[in-house]
Amino acid sequence: MEGSEVHFIDQRYLPHEDKLYIARTTEEVAYAISDMVVRGAPAIGVAAAYGMAQAAMINDGGLPEAGEQLKATRPTAHDLFFAVDHMITAIKDGQGPDAASKDYADSITERCERIGIHGEQLVPYDGRILTHCNAGALATVLWGTALSPIYKAFEAGKDPFVYVDETRPRLQGARLTAYELHDAGVRCSIISDNAAGHYMLRGEVDLCIVGADRISRNGDVANKIGTYEKAVVARDNDIPFYVAAPTSTYDPSLADGLAIPIEERSQDEVLIVRGNPIGPKGVGALNPAFDVTPARLVTGYITEHGVLAADELESRLADF
Repeated sequence: MEGSEVHFIDQRYLPHEDKLYIARTTEEVAYAISDMVVRGAPAIGVAAAYGMAQAAMINDGGLPEAGEQLKATRPTAHDLFFAVDHMITAIKDGQGPDAASKDYADSITERCERIGIHGEQLVPYDGRILTHCNAGALATVLWGTALSPIYKAFEAGKDPFVYVDETRPRLQGARLTAYELHDAGVRCSIISDNAAGHYMLRGEVDLCIVGADRISRNGDVANKIGTYEKAVVARDNDIPFYVAAPTSTYDPSLADGLAIPIEERSQDEVLIVRGNPIGPKGVGALNPAFDVTPARLVTGYITEHGVLAADELESRLADF
C-alpha cells in the first residue's frame, strides 16, 4: 500500500503477462476481489483489509458501509468477512488504518509460513502430491497454504513432485500453481481435472493437499469446485487428504458445510474460453465456484497450530 493506493498483481493475465492493478478507492478494491484480479481466500482477506484502510483514511464514519460493500463481493471465502470485522475492531480500538492493514497482512504471512513448517513433515523426500486450484503465494500473500508445506519441503532439501489440477473453468491450477512451482524450481506437471483418479488408482499419488475458502465448525470444507471429487477418490484409494488453512478461514458460526454459502459465478466462465464460445448456441451453463468436502473425508487440517483432527478444530483454533 502506497498512501491510499493498493497495488495488486493482476492474476487475470498470468502466467503470460505481468500487470499491476492499482486500486485508489474501496470501490476499486471491491472490483478487484469480485473480478478475481486478486483471489485466494487469505489474499482476498488482505485485500479487504487494505480496502477498509482506504475507507478509514477517506471517511472514518463510513467503515460499516465499506465493509458491507466488500463483503458482498464474494460470499464463500470466510477470510474476507474475518478481515473486514478485524479491521473495524482494530480501527475502533485506536489503531491507525495503515498500521492495522499492514499488521493483518503480516499476520497472514506468518501463519501461512507456520502452516508450511507443520506440513513439511507430511511430505516424503520424493513425495508425489496432488493439489487443486491455486493455494500458493498468489492466493495468500507469500507462502501459500496448500503449497507452503511443499515449499518448505523443497527448502529442506526434499524433491517433491506435484500433480497440478488445471482447475476449470478459470484454470487457476494450470495458470497460477504451475507458474509458481516452476518459478520456485519444484517439479510439477499439469493434469486435466478428471485425470487425478487415474494417477491415484495407479498408486502414483502419495498424498493430496488442498486449501480452503471456509471451514465450518465440524470440519466440513468449502474449496474450489472439484475438491470433493478428489477427496472421494483419495479415500477410495487410501491416500491421505489434507486441508491447509489458517485460523481466519475457520468459521465456528456455521455448524456444518451445508450452511456455507456457495458462490454461483457467471455462466460465461464455462461457456467461453479465451473469447471463443464452446457450447451450442442457446444452451446455458451452471457454474458453482465451490463445493463442500465433508470432514469424514479429511485426514487432517494443516494449520498454524499444527496438524489437527476435525474434533480438535474448535478447541485449538483460538481467536485471531
